[in-house]
Amino acid sequence: MINSIIAMCVCVILSAYFSATETAFSSLNKTRIKALSENGNKKASLALKLSDNYDQLISTILIGNNIVNIAVASIATVLFVNLMGQEIGTPFSTAVVTVVVLIFGEITPKSIAKDHPETFAMFSAPMIQVLIWLLTPLNFLFSKWKNLISRLFKVRENSKMSQEELLLLLSEVQEEGCIDEDEGKLLKNAVEFGDLEAQDILTHRVDLEGVDLHASKEDISHRFETSHYSRLLVYDGTLDKIVGILHQKDFYMGTGITSKDVQDIMTAPVFVHQTEKIDDLLQKMRLEKSHIAIVIDEYGGVLGIVTMEDILEELVGEIWDEHDEVEEPIQKTGERSYLVDCGISLSDFCNFFHIKTDSESVSLGGWIMEQMECIPHEGDSFQYDQLTVSIAHTSEHRIVSAHVTIHIPDLD
Repeated sequence: MINSIIAMCVCVILSAYFSATETAFSSLNKTRIKALSENGNKKASLALKLSDNYDQLISTILIGNNIVNIAVASIATVLFVNLMGQEIGTPFSTAVVTVVVLIFGEITPKSIAKDHPETFAMFSAPMIQVLIWLLTPLNFLFSKWKNLISRLFKVRENSKMSQEELLLLLSEVQEEGCIDEDEGKLLKNAVEFGDLEAQDILTHRVDLEGVDLHASKEDISHRFETSHYSRLLVYDGTLDKIVGILHQKDFYMGTGITSKDVQDIMTAPVFVHQTEKIDDLLQKMRLEKSHIAIVIDEYGGVLGIVTMEDILEELVGEIWDEHDEVEEPIQKTGERSYLVDCGISLSDFCNFFHIKTDSESVSLGGWIMEQMECIPHEGDSFQYDQLTVSIAHTSEHRIVSAHVTIHIPDLD
């Protein structure tokens, strides 16, 4: 009897070990284990090696767990039948074994391993490695069986992490405190960087600063002075015919204006299509050694420009220099009212005011014109969800700014 009880206890302990090991290896952070391995931790190296061959690992764990669970059930049945008889002993044995294995062989060890997966994985790795060697023939049969099932049901493994999964992982890492908010934002921007196109970040043509190819040098000098830009677009008659980029350092020589013609000192422009991915655009600008790219539409017209600064801002956020006026695109003017720059991206506007839209417009100004289905005038307004949007200022048929008021039903 005592021997039977001891054997049952050993089986329950082994059941707890296998259950905890399964949870530990399925929950461990591979990056953390890899870091420990690179620092010379031998158990971490073994755990990493085992986790890389997860099919063999899980087969070994399941085989071992089933063997000890069947063993404890068999021993308990024999023990209780001898003590209580066939009719009472069998159901009593089933009830006791179920409760004991469930509490001590499954729930408790899995809960502990879930809280400390890396620690338990490293603890259990040596014994699991020995069991893998002992159960090699069975593991081989199971691997062949898995291959057969995969072929029959045409199961395809996809171990690649999607962008959504990677962003979720970064959010979890940030919440755990492994990286701060700024680092998290930078990494998320880098992940989303490849999805952006030139048309998403361009400076629209209505905001461009340029000079005519045949303009006088006095006019060009005045434009440099008033615009505060170090580079100006050079066009021949119209902005749709940009012929070069004029650099301020080339225009001024020594203490005065250069005597050379503008055509001799301007650099050739780089043209890109509006759908060009900005990571490809960045590479092209680096190869061409240009800080400005001209964005054209499907008809060859100029939509705007993308600068190297525009691309970098998608990674690190807004970059201000000594000539920029630091202005917030959304300024609070009252308890529930705001003055909004209509050049702000529509996604940023929606995120700020917690609204959703299926619009394909890039800017707030474009979305407002889409909603009003006409060219609005100052004072025109409309409602969208809980917002009232009123045109504050326009310039040459372009919406510059708008007043936005939030209406809360319980308060209004």
